[in-house]
Amino acid sequence: MFENKKVKNGVIFGAIVVVLAIVVTVGVSVTKNLGKTNSAISADEAKSSIAKMLGHIQVEDLPLRAEALNVNESLSTAEELPDIDTVYPIGVQGGGQVTIEIFTSPEKGGPGMDRWLLDVAEAFNKANHTTSSGATASVTVRSVDSGTAVEYISSGKYVPDAFTPSSTLWGAMLETGGVSIKLKSDRLAGNVAGILLTEEMESHLIEQYGSADFSTVVQATADGEMMMGYTNPYASSTGLNFLLNTLYTGDPENPLSSKAVGQFNKFQANVPLVAFTTMQMRTAAESNVLDGLILEYQSYINDSTLAREYKFIPFGVRHDNPLYAVGNLSAEKEEVLDQFIAECGSKQSQELATKYGFNSNEDYQSTLPQPGGQTITQAQSIWKENKDGDMPIVALFIVDISGSMSGEPINNLRMALLNSMQYINDDNYIGLISFSSDVYRDLPIEKFNLKQKTCFKGAVNNLTVGGQTAMYDALTVGMDMVEKKLDEVGNAKPMIFVLTDGESNNGYRYRDVGGIVAGLKIPVYTISYNYSNAQLDELAAINEAASISGTSEDIVYKLRNLFNAQI
Repeated sequence: MFENKKVKNGVIFGAIVVVLAIVVTVGVSVTKNLGKTNSAISADEAKSSIAKMLGHIQVEDLPLRAEALNVNESLSTAEELPDIDTVYPIGVQGGGQVTIEIFTSPEKGGPGMDRWLLDVAEAFNKANHTTSSGATASVTVRSVDSGTAVEYISSGKYVPDAFTPSSTLWGAMLETGGVSIKLKSDRLAGNVAGILLTEEMESHLIEQYGSADFSTVVQATADGEMMMGYTNPYASSTGLNFLLNTLYTGDPENPLSSKAVGQFNKFQANVPLVAFTTMQMRTAAESNVLDGLILEYQSYINDSTLAREYKFIPFGVRHDNPLYAVGNLSAEKEEVLDQFIAECGSKQSQELATKYGFNSNEDYQSTLPQPGGQTITQAQSIWKENKDGDMPIVALFIVDISGSMSGEPINNLRMALLNSMQYINDDNYIGLISFSSDVYRDLPIEKFNLKQKTCFKGAVNNLTVGGQTAMYDALTVGMDMVEKKLDEVGNAKPMIFVLTDGESNNGYRYRDVGGIVAGLKIPVYTISYNYSNAQLDELAAINEAASISGTSEDIVYKLRNLFNAQI
């Protein structure tokens, strides 16, 4: 079945894990001595448990096979993006003779208290609006994360008639990228980004620094006085706003200067979590990992627990939900868009917006300048290069090659892994293991230089499917490999990425390894592929990693985003 896997060595080696997990669990039931107790264990006990468990795991050491790299094999942004109708379905469908499609940010285009723009669109479509020529008018609304929407538009993969992100930061990026857009409204509904602080931390900042505001939060974090978390600035509007303001705090005259970067590095050195998702950050706060986090006011006020337990401190440019026309719209489409903007600004629509949590903090204005698109994109690059300081990452990919991965799943996974190589920093240490009924060391962890990249490509293309799913055996091997490499490298940040498409049905179980993961404090990112399992969420949550659900349609894009943000 595995005719190309010949060399056995019985030693456990670590692997790459692509993971799915956002829920942070506190007091996870952990085990040692092969899962026979429920007591938490230390790092030394965890290593001792691994040593015992390795003797029960079959590991095959595969020969290295290098393949030449070809830059033309990397996918374009348009090719990486998933089919939009599959991943971002329409929320409100227009049916008029002249219909405009609008991309909206999720806080006003989602479910529950986040559906304000959908409600306004439905009301608009029922009102029988017509153009000056007598054509019936309507709107179609599709909820797309602002960072992803920018990529769809700038790449030409899918271009709507209009775009309403959370803030003008994304519009500035589109303009810098050469996209033809026109600001039609600087505000559909008022909102602001903010830092959420516990009352205790707010009091501490006032006592220690004289005030509790953005600059004192940055200073207190740099001083090790508090634990601050924020979201990925490539995807999150609030995270992007936070990054820019942190850089401006370091140097108000030039947020890209060496002074600004130096101050950012001091701040970042004491940040325990840059969350891949807002949910990951919120659950980390609920488990008392963080003293402060970031969120838009509309989301904050609609969560009774957050509103009760945290103080809200606004920061950065306002998130007033501007609306842009995209491209050269016809006169009739411009007319319909103007009519819809008027509907959004009506008394009834604004009362509804207020009910949904918008239109508060009206007196707040940012004291920092509105950055241009080039500054924003350069700030994102600074973040990726400096988010881990001078500390390299030791990352292992653990890949499911059981029989269910046959055909399209394994082909899509190969494509995703190979394409994602371009987003991994060269100074990091990368390895790969795979698992079915047994565990295979495909690629030892080494610095991701040219030689390692060619071997990584060969290992990925050599993945062969078949057998059952011994995921926790592979995770045990992977943790052992990571620990050995950490001992060799010294001061480094460990990560494991686990990708699986089904429940583990062979070898060790979650109860056998949960305590070891907690004891070693290795973040395990999990990616479930065409599959969902709460246990994967728990696994990722142990050490505040992220959980991601991927499908055949979006696995390339999601892995790209994960690796770009984390390694």
